Amino acid sequence: MSFDQVKGSAEDLPVEVRHDVYPTIDPTQTFAAQLFKGKAMFITGASRGIGRTTAIFFAKAGAAVAIAARSDGLLDETRAEILKAAPEAKVEKYIVDVKNTAQVQNAIEAAAKAFGRLDVVIANAGSVRRFQGTMDQEDAAAWWHTMEINVFGVYNAIRASAKYLRETDGYFFAVSSLAAQVRVPGASDYCRPQSFKPRTLPLTYDVENPGVKAFSLGPGIVATQMNVESGAVDAAEDTVELPAATMLYLAAGGADWLSGRHVTATWDLGQVEREWKDKILKKDLLINKLDVHA
Repeated sequence: MSFDQVKGSAEDLPVEVRHDVYPTIDPTQTFAAQLFKGKAMFITGASRGIGRTTAIFFAKAGAAVAIAARSDGLLDETRAEILKAAPEAKVEKYIVDVKNTAQVQNAIEAAAKAFGRLDVVIANAGSVRRFQGTMDQEDAAAWWHTMEINVFGVYNAIRASAKYLRETDGYFFAVSSLAAQVRVPGASDYCRPQSFKPRTLPLTYDVENPGVKAFSLGPGIVATQMNVESGAVDAAEDTVELPAATMLYLAAGGADWLSGRHVTATWDLGQVEREWKDKILKKDLLINKLDVHA
C-alpha cells in the first residue's frame, strides 16, 4: 500500500515539501554561535536514528546533553558520536524504559542535577510493529505495549520534566509520526496513540505551563529502524538531519508562535510563517479538535 492511498495522507498544509535541511532551519549559524551554550537538554530514544542525530545537533550548538534509552551499548555509541562531533560537550547517559515512571523520573532528576538545569526535553522513544492484521486479530499484549511506549512514555517525560522546564521557560517536544494524521489498516496501536500523543499532550502541556513551549513534531518519513520494522521503509525519503535541525530551530525560538501545535518537519517553516501564521492563529489550527464546516 502506498502512502497516497492511505486515508488522511492528503490532509496537510499546502506548502513546499522539504526532504532535507533547508535555509530557514540550517543549523550552521546556530553551531557557530554556540547558541545553546550554558543550556541543557534531555532526550529519550537516543540510542540511534533521529534521537542520536538530534543529540549530536544540540551538542554541536553548545548544549549539555542527557541521552536516554534501553540499550547501554547503543547509548555508548551515541555518546562517542556526540564527543566526536563536539569534543567539549558534557554528556550524561541513562538506561531507561520510558514505560517505567520511576526510571524516567530518576533520569530526568539526575540530568537536572548534573547540569543544574534543563532547557529542552524531547520525548523521542517510540515503538511500532509491522502493519498487519485488524484490531481483533492482533496480540493484545503487543498492542498494549505499543500504546504504553507511545503514549505513557510521553506522559512520563512530561510529568518528570515540567517543573524544570517551568524554571527555564524551556521547550518540550513529542516526536510523533505521519501516522498521527493517517488511518492505516493494521496499525491501530500505532496510529491512534500517535494521534493522541502529539495532538493532545503537548497542547495540554502548553496550557498548563504558559512559559513552556511545547510541540508535536512529525519527523517526516525517515529510514529508521522503526520504519524498517513497520514495513514503511520503502516510503522513506527524508533525511535524519531534517527533524534534528527542525527541533534545534524551534528550540532556539525560531517559531514560538507554533507552541501547543503539531508541526511537520517536511513543511517549509519559512513559508508556513509567511503565508499561514495569521490563519493558523486566527482559527487556532494545527491542534486536535472538532471543526464542522457548513
